[in-house]
Amino acid sequence: MKFKTRLKVTFVSIILLPLLLTVLAFLAIGVYLVNMQQGYDIKELDYALMSDNMQEVASITDRVYDVLLKQVKADSTRLEEKAYLEEVIGRVARRSTYIIVRKSGELYYTNDVPSAKIIFSRLPDYGDGQFAEDSGYFYSDLEKYVKQIDFVFSDGSEGSVFVVTKAHSLISRRLLIDMFIAILVILVFTSCMLTQWIKKSVFLPVNELNVAMRRIQEGDLDYVLQTDEKGEMGDLYRNYEDMRLRLKESTEENSLHERQNKELISNISHDLKTPITAIKGYVEGIMDGVADTPEKMDKYIKTIYNKANDMDKLINELTTYSGIDNNRIPYNFQRINVADYFNDCVEEVGLELDSRNIRLNYSNLLPPDTIVIADPEQMKKVINNIISNSVKYMDKPRGVIDIRILDEVDSIHVELEDNGKGIAQKELNRIFERFYRTDTSRNSAQGGSGIGLSIVKKIIEDHGGYIWATSKEGEGTCIHFVLRKYIELQAEQI
Repeated sequence: MKFKTRLKVTFVSIILLPLLLTVLAFLAIGVYLVNMQQGYDIKELDYALMSDNMQEVASITDRVYDVLLKQVKADSTRLEEKAYLEEVIGRVARRSTYIIVRKSGELYYTNDVPSAKIIFSRLPDYGDGQFAEDSGYFYSDLEKYVKQIDFVFSDGSEGSVFVVTKAHSLISRRLLIDMFIAILVILVFTSCMLTQWIKKSVFLPVNELNVAMRRIQEGDLDYVLQTDEKGEMGDLYRNYEDMRLRLKESTEENSLHERQNKELISNISHDLKTPITAIKGYVEGIMDGVADTPEKMDKYIKTIYNKANDMDKLINELTTYSGIDNNRIPYNFQRINVADYFNDCVEEVGLELDSRNIRLNYSNLLPPDTIVIADPEQMKKVINNIISNSVKYMDKPRGVIDIRILDEVDSIHVELEDNGKGIAQKELNRIFERFYRTDTSRNSAQGGSGIGLSIVKKIIEDHGGYIWATSKEGEGTCIHFVLRKYIELQAEQI
């Protein structure tokens, strides 16, 4: 549930729930009070009494009633004395209660004339209240409760004394107490319910997120948070999980990158140290006069030159690797005629291979006008790197390298195959990984940084192609890569 919806529900609940429960409580308490009053002998009882507890009304009336009843039983003639009646009113009754004395159907005495005139004509007849201690009348339209005592005046006239209590002027203390308790309970219940709801839906998830963030701060990237919650809180959980996975992936990549960099530095340091040591040795031989013939001098100088070239290749590989790592390899794509380009490459590479006693075979099965879009310099790195690897791992007295270019309709398929020692199948899929080396001996003949084929793969993929290798141990290795042809559309095709 969204936070906006939660706020709306909370707002409505705070207003409507207590209101609804208060109404229900009021009705329940009112019904209870009315049912309590069924025990009184009351005529014309209705729900007007709900707001005026009959116990309170009756208790006020009964105090005056009891005094007058005792007096009637002892000496009814005192009820003819208005001074006595005034004394009873002042001593026992409240402002909400007054007395009416009727003699022979006429108003004899009252301490509240206006109110007495309103109800006088509706008072019960003589004989209806003779010592009826449990009887009473409630006039719902007038909201008055009346109790009657009949007696006989000293001259023999019929008389009745009525104790009248104004019910509407009383506020039920029981009702007030009950409603106060009910409202208090309702507010506590509503508060607890909303607090628990907000705690469960907001505070607990936020606390879980806080714990998860502390775990991440401590370096624990495996602390998982899962939820089926919808809305902002669910989005927050899912965003945390995405962040955690990205951080974990980034940390693992950084760790791998750091480890690879350390391995690169170690490889480069070792592979640079070997030619430098050789160069120093040959230079010292020249300085010490060991190369005392023109033939020895020529051999020493060629060796120094070759070792310097090896160092230059390593430095170039390191520069290219830096460009790959930062995605900054400079490309200068051009339309290249495949036949012309590979003829030049074969001619250039063939001279060096001849000097190493390696035969180069070349075949091109493409139409002579086949064009590809490529960077000539970067593609030359690809071919040179692959051939250098073949030469490096050549273990035959007479090495052979075959370059074949095959036609695949809308692509060209280039194969560079050697008859070297081959690669084990379990290692074949890893030779294009950075820093991976099938030979970890690090001898001067087969050393290397382990980034050559990863550079080759990156360049081929940046050209929109793909590369793979096949090999048999003891027989040799073949590197395959595919590039799309450039097809120029005719005017009618456009």
